[in-house]
Amino acid sequence: MIKVENLTKEYILRHQNDSRYTSLRDVIVDKAQNIFKAKSSLQADTFLALSDVSFDVKQGERVGIIGRNGAGKSTLLKVLSRIVTPTRGRVTIDGRVASLLEVGTGFHAELSGRENIFLNGAILGMTKSEIQKNFDAIVDFSGVERFLDTPVKRYSSGMYVRLAFAVAAHLEPEVLIVDEVLAVGDAEFQKKCIGKMKEVSNADGRTILFVSHNIAAIRSMCEKIVFLEGGKVVAYDQTEKVLPLYQGVLKEGSTNGISVTATPESPSGEWETGTDLHIRISWEKYRFDPGWQCDIACYTMDGTKLFAIQSETFSTFSSLDKEHNGVEFSVKNMGFASGDLRLDVGLSKAPKEPYFFVVENCLMLSPTDKGLPEYKRNDVVIIPQTTCKAINI
Repeated sequence: MIKVENLTKEYILRHQNDSRYTSLRDVIVDKAQNIFKAKSSLQADTFLALSDVSFDVKQGERVGIIGRNGAGKSTLLKVLSRIVTPTRGRVTIDGRVASLLEVGTGFHAELSGRENIFLNGAILGMTKSEIQKNFDAIVDFSGVERFLDTPVKRYSSGMYVRLAFAVAAHLEPEVLIVDEVLAVGDAEFQKKCIGKMKEVSNADGRTILFVSHNIAAIRSMCEKIVFLEGGKVVAYDQTEKVLPLYQGVLKEGSTNGISVTATPESPSGEWETGTDLHIRISWEKYRFDPGWQCDIACYTMDGTKLFAIQSETFSTFSSLDKEHNGVEFSVKNMGFASGDLRLDVGLSKAPKEPYFFVVENCLMLSPTDKGLPEYKRNDVVIIPQTTCKAINI
């Protein structure tokens, strides 16, 4: 159904080559020179979003696409959706493609929900009678019947996604491509969408490509996974074979020179009740000014926040100076509900200030209730015991 061969997408990045101090005279002279000759203050650089990506997807398969932020997932989907032209390589898709890549994709803001249903159907090549046949099912699934004749520019992001997914799932495309956009919906709607995708795949033989950071959703729905890292395919295999590789990569993340690691790491990736998890955030020395703070937040894979820890709240940690190049949080598992967790790290210049640097999904944790008395198992999260200190690594 889908054949991707040596797909490469290269972007040209242009950086402004401005001097630190520019006088009015310099600006006037530069503008005058540009009138008479092709002089540019831009420097070109190249960025490989995708590099020699190859894989095949058979009819009726449900394939997840995973990877850290910037791995190339969205670029791949845009190429498959024919939104972006690849630099090299070839993509062959047998059948009509419906894509849900971001909130409002394919909708005209001034048109009503009703009109957008017919517009999307026409774009997919459906006849008016085919759209009318599925119209009631679309409206019922989306749950926006009351606002059907309201311009969609007045819809909330959740209503947008509900209607957009309902249209994409019910207008019978052979290939359905869904990006992380479903995260905008509530947990009940996400579950409903996953059920619908399974249904159309099993009953109608439709092919599904699904991008998500929600490991539970990926595990529940996808039979196979494409794991991307740095624009390249790290692995493409059965879900249960690829997920451990992905979780292993997430246990040691690095973004723009800031590294996040967790120890100790068991071979299974489990974090047992009563054991400590040491989370270290490190960077190059002298990179940041004195006084900044470091926080971590822990979420379930459906986005529910379990706890947040601010470095400013610890007497052992006031602020960092230029000699420090790391922060270590020690978190004791006091009894977590089973299920994968994800960790975000945020850096701010002072307490209570907005984060100027955030590393999302930097670590994947797999807590278990081993070590808990039987009667306490499957309890809701108990606030963990935590320490925090500045360190040199």
